[in-house]
Amino acid sequence: MPRKKKEIVKKYQEPIIEPQKENFWEAWQTFNPGVILLENKVHFLYRAIGYDGISRLGYASSEDGFELDERLEEPVFEHKNLDNQFKFYSYFSGGSLGGVEDPRLTLIEDTIYMLYVGFDFWLPQLHLTSIKKDDFLNKNWNFKDPINISPPGIITKSGVLFPEKINDKYLILYRIFPDIWGEFLDDLEFEDKKYLQGSVWFKIRKSYWDSKKIGAGAPPIKTKYGWLLVYYGVDEKDPGKYQIGVMILEIENPKKVIIRTEKPIITPTEWFELNGHKSGVCYPTGCVVKDGKILIYYGAADSYVAVAFTDFDYFLEEIIRDKKVYFEKKFVKKKTKK
Repeated sequence: MPRKKKEIVKKYQEPIIEPQKENFWEAWQTFNPGVILLENKVHFLYRAIGYDGISRLGYASSEDGFELDERLEEPVFEHKNLDNQFKFYSYFSGGSLGGVEDPRLTLIEDTIYMLYVGFDFWLPQLHLTSIKKDDFLNKNWNFKDPINISPPGIITKSGVLFPEKINDKYLILYRIFPDIWGEFLDDLEFEDKKYLQGSVWFKIRKSYWDSKKIGAGAPPIKTKYGWLLVYYGVDEKDPGKYQIGVMILEIENPKKVIIRTEKPIITPTEWFELNGHKSGVCYPTGCVVKDGKILIYYGAADSYVAVAFTDFDYFLEEIIRDKKVYFEKKFVKKKTKK
């Protein structure tokens, strides 16, 4: 008899981070978080837009990965615009007029690296900064001065840094429309090499759910089968919908795709994914493995932070076996705070 399909990916029943109307800087939208697991606690640097239309990063943390234990009242990171004069043409990005967008966080040794999109009222481009792990945990927000690592004049987004060197080189994936690009780097200083000069690694697929554009979501996770890359895709037949899929990449040669899901594993269906600044968006930016579960964090409708999760080992086995993961609509009951 054929094996019965099991639905394994679950969505938490409501957003875990929502706008705070009382805080001017995060009153409109809170979404697309950089996420990192430190000392078995999930830490978020989430994108926020407030009354002035500028994107900033706020901080929150969670012991269980679902409910917040702490959320700071002030932003912790702002992008210092290199050009403060508003231009006649402006690429309105995610609803903001400028600032810091869509961070991704990677820990290597004692340093947390952050790739983010800096929007200087003109073109969104990829920037790199870093902070020491101890400073981060102690909330001393001593980020290094960011550097723009994008090719000149080209919109560059969705940058992720691998959490360890491969053949003694760092590896960054990024998006130049419509594909995912990649490049190995000797260092992350960009002194001699002024900007990324990579090549296309992973292309859109015609007649699939990711036929219009794709981009890396969360920094990859090393597994026994290969690097697990959560990514987003847009279908040319439905250009307003962002969905989430998975690739498994070879450990020593991550340019080689072992598995790529035939269907999305997360698709917008719930009120917080369909009602907001941009309806129909599930945009992944963080992923951790905690207590045996994989937790995928994503921006919902460009307005909220949401999470989907499941058993990690079973998740991997289903992907390897079928290249498909089935979405479970059953919601998990939210804990009642005492």
